[in-house]
Amino acid sequence: MLAAFTAGLLLITISELGDKTFFIAAILAMRHSRRWVFVGSIAALAAMTILSVLLGQAAGLLPSEYVRWAEVLLFTGFGLKLLYDANRMGTKPNLEEQQEAAEVVEHAEAKLKRHNGLAVLSQAFGLTFVAEWGDRTQFTTIALSAANNPYGVTAGAILGHAICAALAVLCGRMVCKRISERTVTALGSGLFLLFGLVSFLRLMGLLS
Repeated sequence: MLAAFTAGLLLITISELGDKTFFIAAILAMRHSRRWVFVGSIAALAAMTILSVLLGQAAGLLPSEYVRWAEVLLFTGFGLKLLYDANRMGTKPNLEEQQEAAEVVEHAEAKLKRHNGLAVLSQAFGLTFVAEWGDRTQFTTIALSAANNPYGVTAGAILGHAICAALAVLCGRMVCKRISERTVTALGSGLFLLFGLVSFLRLMGLLS
């Protein structure tokens, strides 16, 4: 369980830093109550995590060898893709993700008729949930849950999401200006490749 918790915590935390959902929370927190933005964001991320874990458990009904190989290939593929992306990036902040998040928020704000706590919470929940659907972190959670302890994965992933959401709403403006897309991507690449290697060694029976 500890290994599953650690894997979920590390992979989700690094993957979420500088992600679209991170910037959505940061931008909303600059305009509305940080408390309601945080509650809405973490509720959406927790719901997505639980849904992804359930999907992973369903996938885990397949033969264990297939699930293990899928985990190895997924983590290795993500790691190599991120490494390739990092080599092509500069050291400037992640402006593309920020711009996409800003456009999403502006579109939603234009439709927001009320600005009370419930309305802000609902907006944060909806925008975050939609942005997270089909994201790399969702597939990561599914893969981790399929081959590892689901409770550990759930706890680690939710804690990782909570850390990133707290950073976004508390010091979003400062963090947004300083996040290096290349650095975060390179760290994510290293972690995915590491866990891909660990999964492979376990599959080969070389690691317990």
